[in-house]
Amino acid sequence: MGPKDLINFLNKLEDNNIFYKLNKVRNDAIMVEIAVPGQRWEVEFMADGTVEIEKFIGDDNFYGGQEIEVLFRDFSD
Repeated sequence: MGPKDLINFLNKLEDNNIFYKLNKVRNDAIMVEIAVPGQRWEVEFMADGTVEIEKFIGDDNFYGGQEIEVLFRDFSD
């Protein structure tokens, strides 16, 4: 897959009103971050033409404001 495939993919997301944003976290890839209800997808278009997809699927639980402390306790350097 190449740049044309990335553009076609972005056009299809837009045609289907699916929210996304572009990001770059690797030297050899462009990431498309997609947010849909209960899920977040990271689709990376690699320089060598491969595509990698990682899905983050919610557990349908909601948490109170005290959960912010868990964020800092468990994930701070």
